[in-house]
Amino acid sequence: MRARERHEVKGVSDTTAGHFIADMTWDEVAERIANGATAILPVGSAAKQHGLHLPMNTDQVQAEWLAARLADDIDAVIWPTVTYGSYPAFVAYAGSSSLSEQTFEALIRELADGILRFGCRRLLVLDTGISTLAPIAVALRHCNPRQVAHLRIHDGPHYRRVARDIAEQAHGSHADELETSIMLALAPERVDMARAEASPRLAHATPGPLTPTDSASANYSRSGSFGDPTLATRVKGEQLLAAMIEDILGVAIGASTQVAR
Repeated sequence: MRARERHEVKGVSDTTAGHFIADMTWDEVAERIANGATAILPVGSAAKQHGLHLPMNTDQVQAEWLAARLADDIDAVIWPTVTYGSYPAFVAYAGSSSLSEQTFEALIRELADGILRFGCRRLLVLDTGISTLAPIAVALRHCNPRQVAHLRIHDGPHYRRVARDIAEQAHGSHADELETSIMLALAPERVDMARAEASPRLAHATPGPLTPTDSASANYSRSGSFGDPTLATRVKGEQLLAAMIEDILGVAIGASTQVAR
C-alpha cells in the first residue's frame, strides 16, 4: 500500500500517545532513548500572522500533527515545538514575532546538540517554515548528516507534484489556497472561511516583508495572506498532507538506514 493511501488524516490528539516527551517523566525519556528511539524536533511558529482566517499558531498545529504522524511510523520521541523563529516578512502584522537569524540559528544549534548529548542516535528537525530553511541549515551544518536530517515539508517531490496539480490560485505561498486547505483537513474548527481574503495579484512583487497598510507597495496584503485562500478545500488538504508524510517518511527512513550501516 502506498504511503499516501495509508496516512489518513487524524487529529493531533489521535496520534500523540507515547510520543511527546512533555507527557513523560525523565526516566521514561531516558529509556526510550536507550532503546534507540529517534528524536524529532518540530519547528512551527505560534506567533505568526496567517491572514484573517487562520490562527497565529497555524505552523505549530501543522508541525505537531506531522511530527506525531511521523512518530506513528517510526520509533520516535518528540521534543516540544520551537514556536519562535526567524519570520521577518510578517512583523508589520500585530503579534507576529521574529528572532534574528543569528539568534534562531543559535537556538536550533544548541537544542540539537543538547538532544544528541542524551544519546539519541538520530535527530529529525521538522521545519514547517520558508524563511527558517536557511538558518536551520546553517545551525545543523556541523552535525553528522548520517545522524541529523532537516525535514523540509514543502520541498519533497510528492508534495510539489500534488501542489502543482491541485492549485487553482495564480500565486501564493502563505495563508493561501494550499495552507488553508491543510488547516481545513487538520483543524477545520480553527478556520474562518468567511474571513478568507485573496491578496492582490501582484505583477511586480519583490522579495521583502508584506505590508497591511501601504497599498502602493508591491508586497501589499491587507489580510496578510499571499495567494487565494478562498479556493481551499478539505480534500485538497488531505492530499497535500498525505504527500508531505510520504516525503518526510522517506527521508526519515533513509536517515535510519544510513545510521544502521
